[in-house]
Amino acid sequence: MNKYFKFSFIILFVVCTILTVALWQGLYSFIFAWVLNFMLMMGVAYFTQILKPKLSFTYFTAKEWENEGKTYKWFGIHGFRKMLVWIGWEKLNKASNPIKKNLDALKHLEYNTRQSEFGHLIIFFIVLAFTIVVIIYYGFQQSLWLIILNILLNVYPIGVQRYNRPRLQKAINKFKNFSVITNN
Repeated sequence: MNKYFKFSFIILFVVCTILTVALWQGLYSFIFAWVLNFMLMMGVAYFTQILKPKLSFTYFTAKEWENEGKTYKWFGIHGFRKMLVWIGWEKLNKASNPIKKNLDALKHLEYNTRQSEFGHLIIFFIVLAFTIVVIIYYGFQQSLWLIILNILLNVYPIGVQRYNRPRLQKAINKFKNFSVITNN
């Protein structure tokens, strides 16, 4: 089956599911906010796996203020990471992407942080658009589930990726430097 046909089918499935839940539960229900986020995650994950964009934008380069991760620590990224371990997400993630001590594996892991962040950014902005529509038509209070889940399911995961990437890049550079030293 052609990958573009599969992708089109996935997008159609995602859109139909979101529309069905919107009509069934309304745009301001918890169920809609939950289904919206997870259907978008499925669609975006499929998109990034099929098309494998390079994601070499300067946006993905760690900024100087990010290198030590103090800002992310202040916003509770460590607590969020501990929650991911507690609910078993890290175990699932490591099972599908085991960490190996070689340069290619580190580069792949670093690329995965960009891929994950890119996906969560797309989802964040789509959910934000739905949130704005709900605020305009139903009021701020009715948009709370969309806001809360957008923060928990997109903003914090983006923060985790931005927190982890400089550490992975540092490990990649050390590995490269070590390889240069041992080859000379």
